[in-house]
Amino acid sequence: MANEATNGNGSANPAVEPSLNILAQYIKDLSFESPGAPMSLRPREKAPAININVNVNANPIAQDDFDVVLTLTAKATDDKDVLFNAELVYGGVFRIQGIPQEHVLPLLFIECPRLLFPFARQIIADATRNGGFPPLMIDPIDFAQMFQQRMAEEQAKNAVKS
Repeated sequence: MANEATNGNGSANPAVEPSLNILAQYIKDLSFESPGAPMSLRPREKAPAININVNVNANPIAQDDFDVVLTLTAKATDDKDVLFNAELVYGGVFRIQGIPQEHVLPLLFIECPRLLFPFARQIIADATRNGGFPPLMIDPIDFAQMFQQRMAEEQAKNAVKS
């Protein structure tokens, strides 16, 4: 019985090794707009303002399988002119097994997007470069801090409802 563990009622179940596997990665949506081209491509005296937004969502699709979606938006402006607007919705299907339930949510919102991010970052860099601009290399994102902030907001929302 080396490979068996007991469940809460004492009966034996085959032990499942803790694992996180990426079953698929995909682009769900990719948009790049440069409404002022070709005039927006001219050299500038100062760097444009770039606003970057990041969002993570996760949904179960089977007992152990989850769809995790990383949304990145980047908007570059020079005064009131939009130079470019890029949006990427990049997803991954992850299989999580043998992980205690209390650790699944942090895994989905911290580790899974951390694994997806380098691919999404490269897609945004390629899109901006192919759009005639220098490649936009998005700085690494602290998904743990994002998750903690999201949990704090949820707790505050629930406290107001009570």
